[in-house]
Amino acid sequence: MLIMYLSKKGSLLAVDADPDSNLPEALGVEEEIEKTLGEVREIFQRTRDEIRGDKEVWFEAKVFEAINELDDFDMVVMGRPEGEGCYCYTNNLLRGILRKFMKHYDYVVVDCEAGLEHFSRKTIDKADCVIVVTDTSAKGLKTAERIYELMDELKLDAKKGLVGNKVFDKRGEEMIRKFAEKTGVRFLGALPFDKTLVELEMEGKSLKVLPDCEFRRKFEEVAKRFEEWC
Repeated sequence: MLIMYLSKKGSLLAVDADPDSNLPEALGVEEEIEKTLGEVREIFQRTRDEIRGDKEVWFEAKVFEAINELDDFDMVVMGRPEGEGCYCYTNNLLRGILRKFMKHYDYVVVDCEAGLEHFSRKTIDKADCVIVVTDTSAKGLKTAERIYELMDELKLDAKKGLVGNKVFDKRGEEMIRKFAEKTGVRFLGALPFDKTLVELEMEGKSLKVLPDCEFRRKFEEVAKRFEEWC
């Protein structure tokens, strides 16, 4: 939703930094993604002995191909390597792309997996703002707290925001608001649990076709608040 909102205001690079990539599906562009970083890594592994000339130049060109140019924004999808092996190499590719190409866009939105990995690996070592999205569970709030603590430890100089998601009532919204106040981060709002989204997911449809609903209206409030803040 944030990607679709900001893409109307300037050039945008959307980054799916989760090996279990589902951002293209959420945005309805899965058929337009030609290459992922995981696939680039596999191509290099299979063909590097056959490459003539400067391998680094060849490899950089292939990495550049992983920036998929779409109608409303560009997108990089991390993806995963085939078979066994860790994601370290693919993470390094993603880090290199972000460092090299971030300056060419008005906005870069990085959608991370839920956890601390991309911070501890320094996949993302520079940001204007970090938004943690959490539900009202104790585990979700604890993870949010750990992310903020890790940001401080790594000296990541970015504004810290918090958004509640799947919030059922005012009590849940107030709980997240108080957590934000206690933690010293900006509370940007709470998004409700909405059956419209559940039905969309069940039907495998993208957020592009999300009709007017409570979630959409609340998101507009959060997005405007975010824009004023960041």
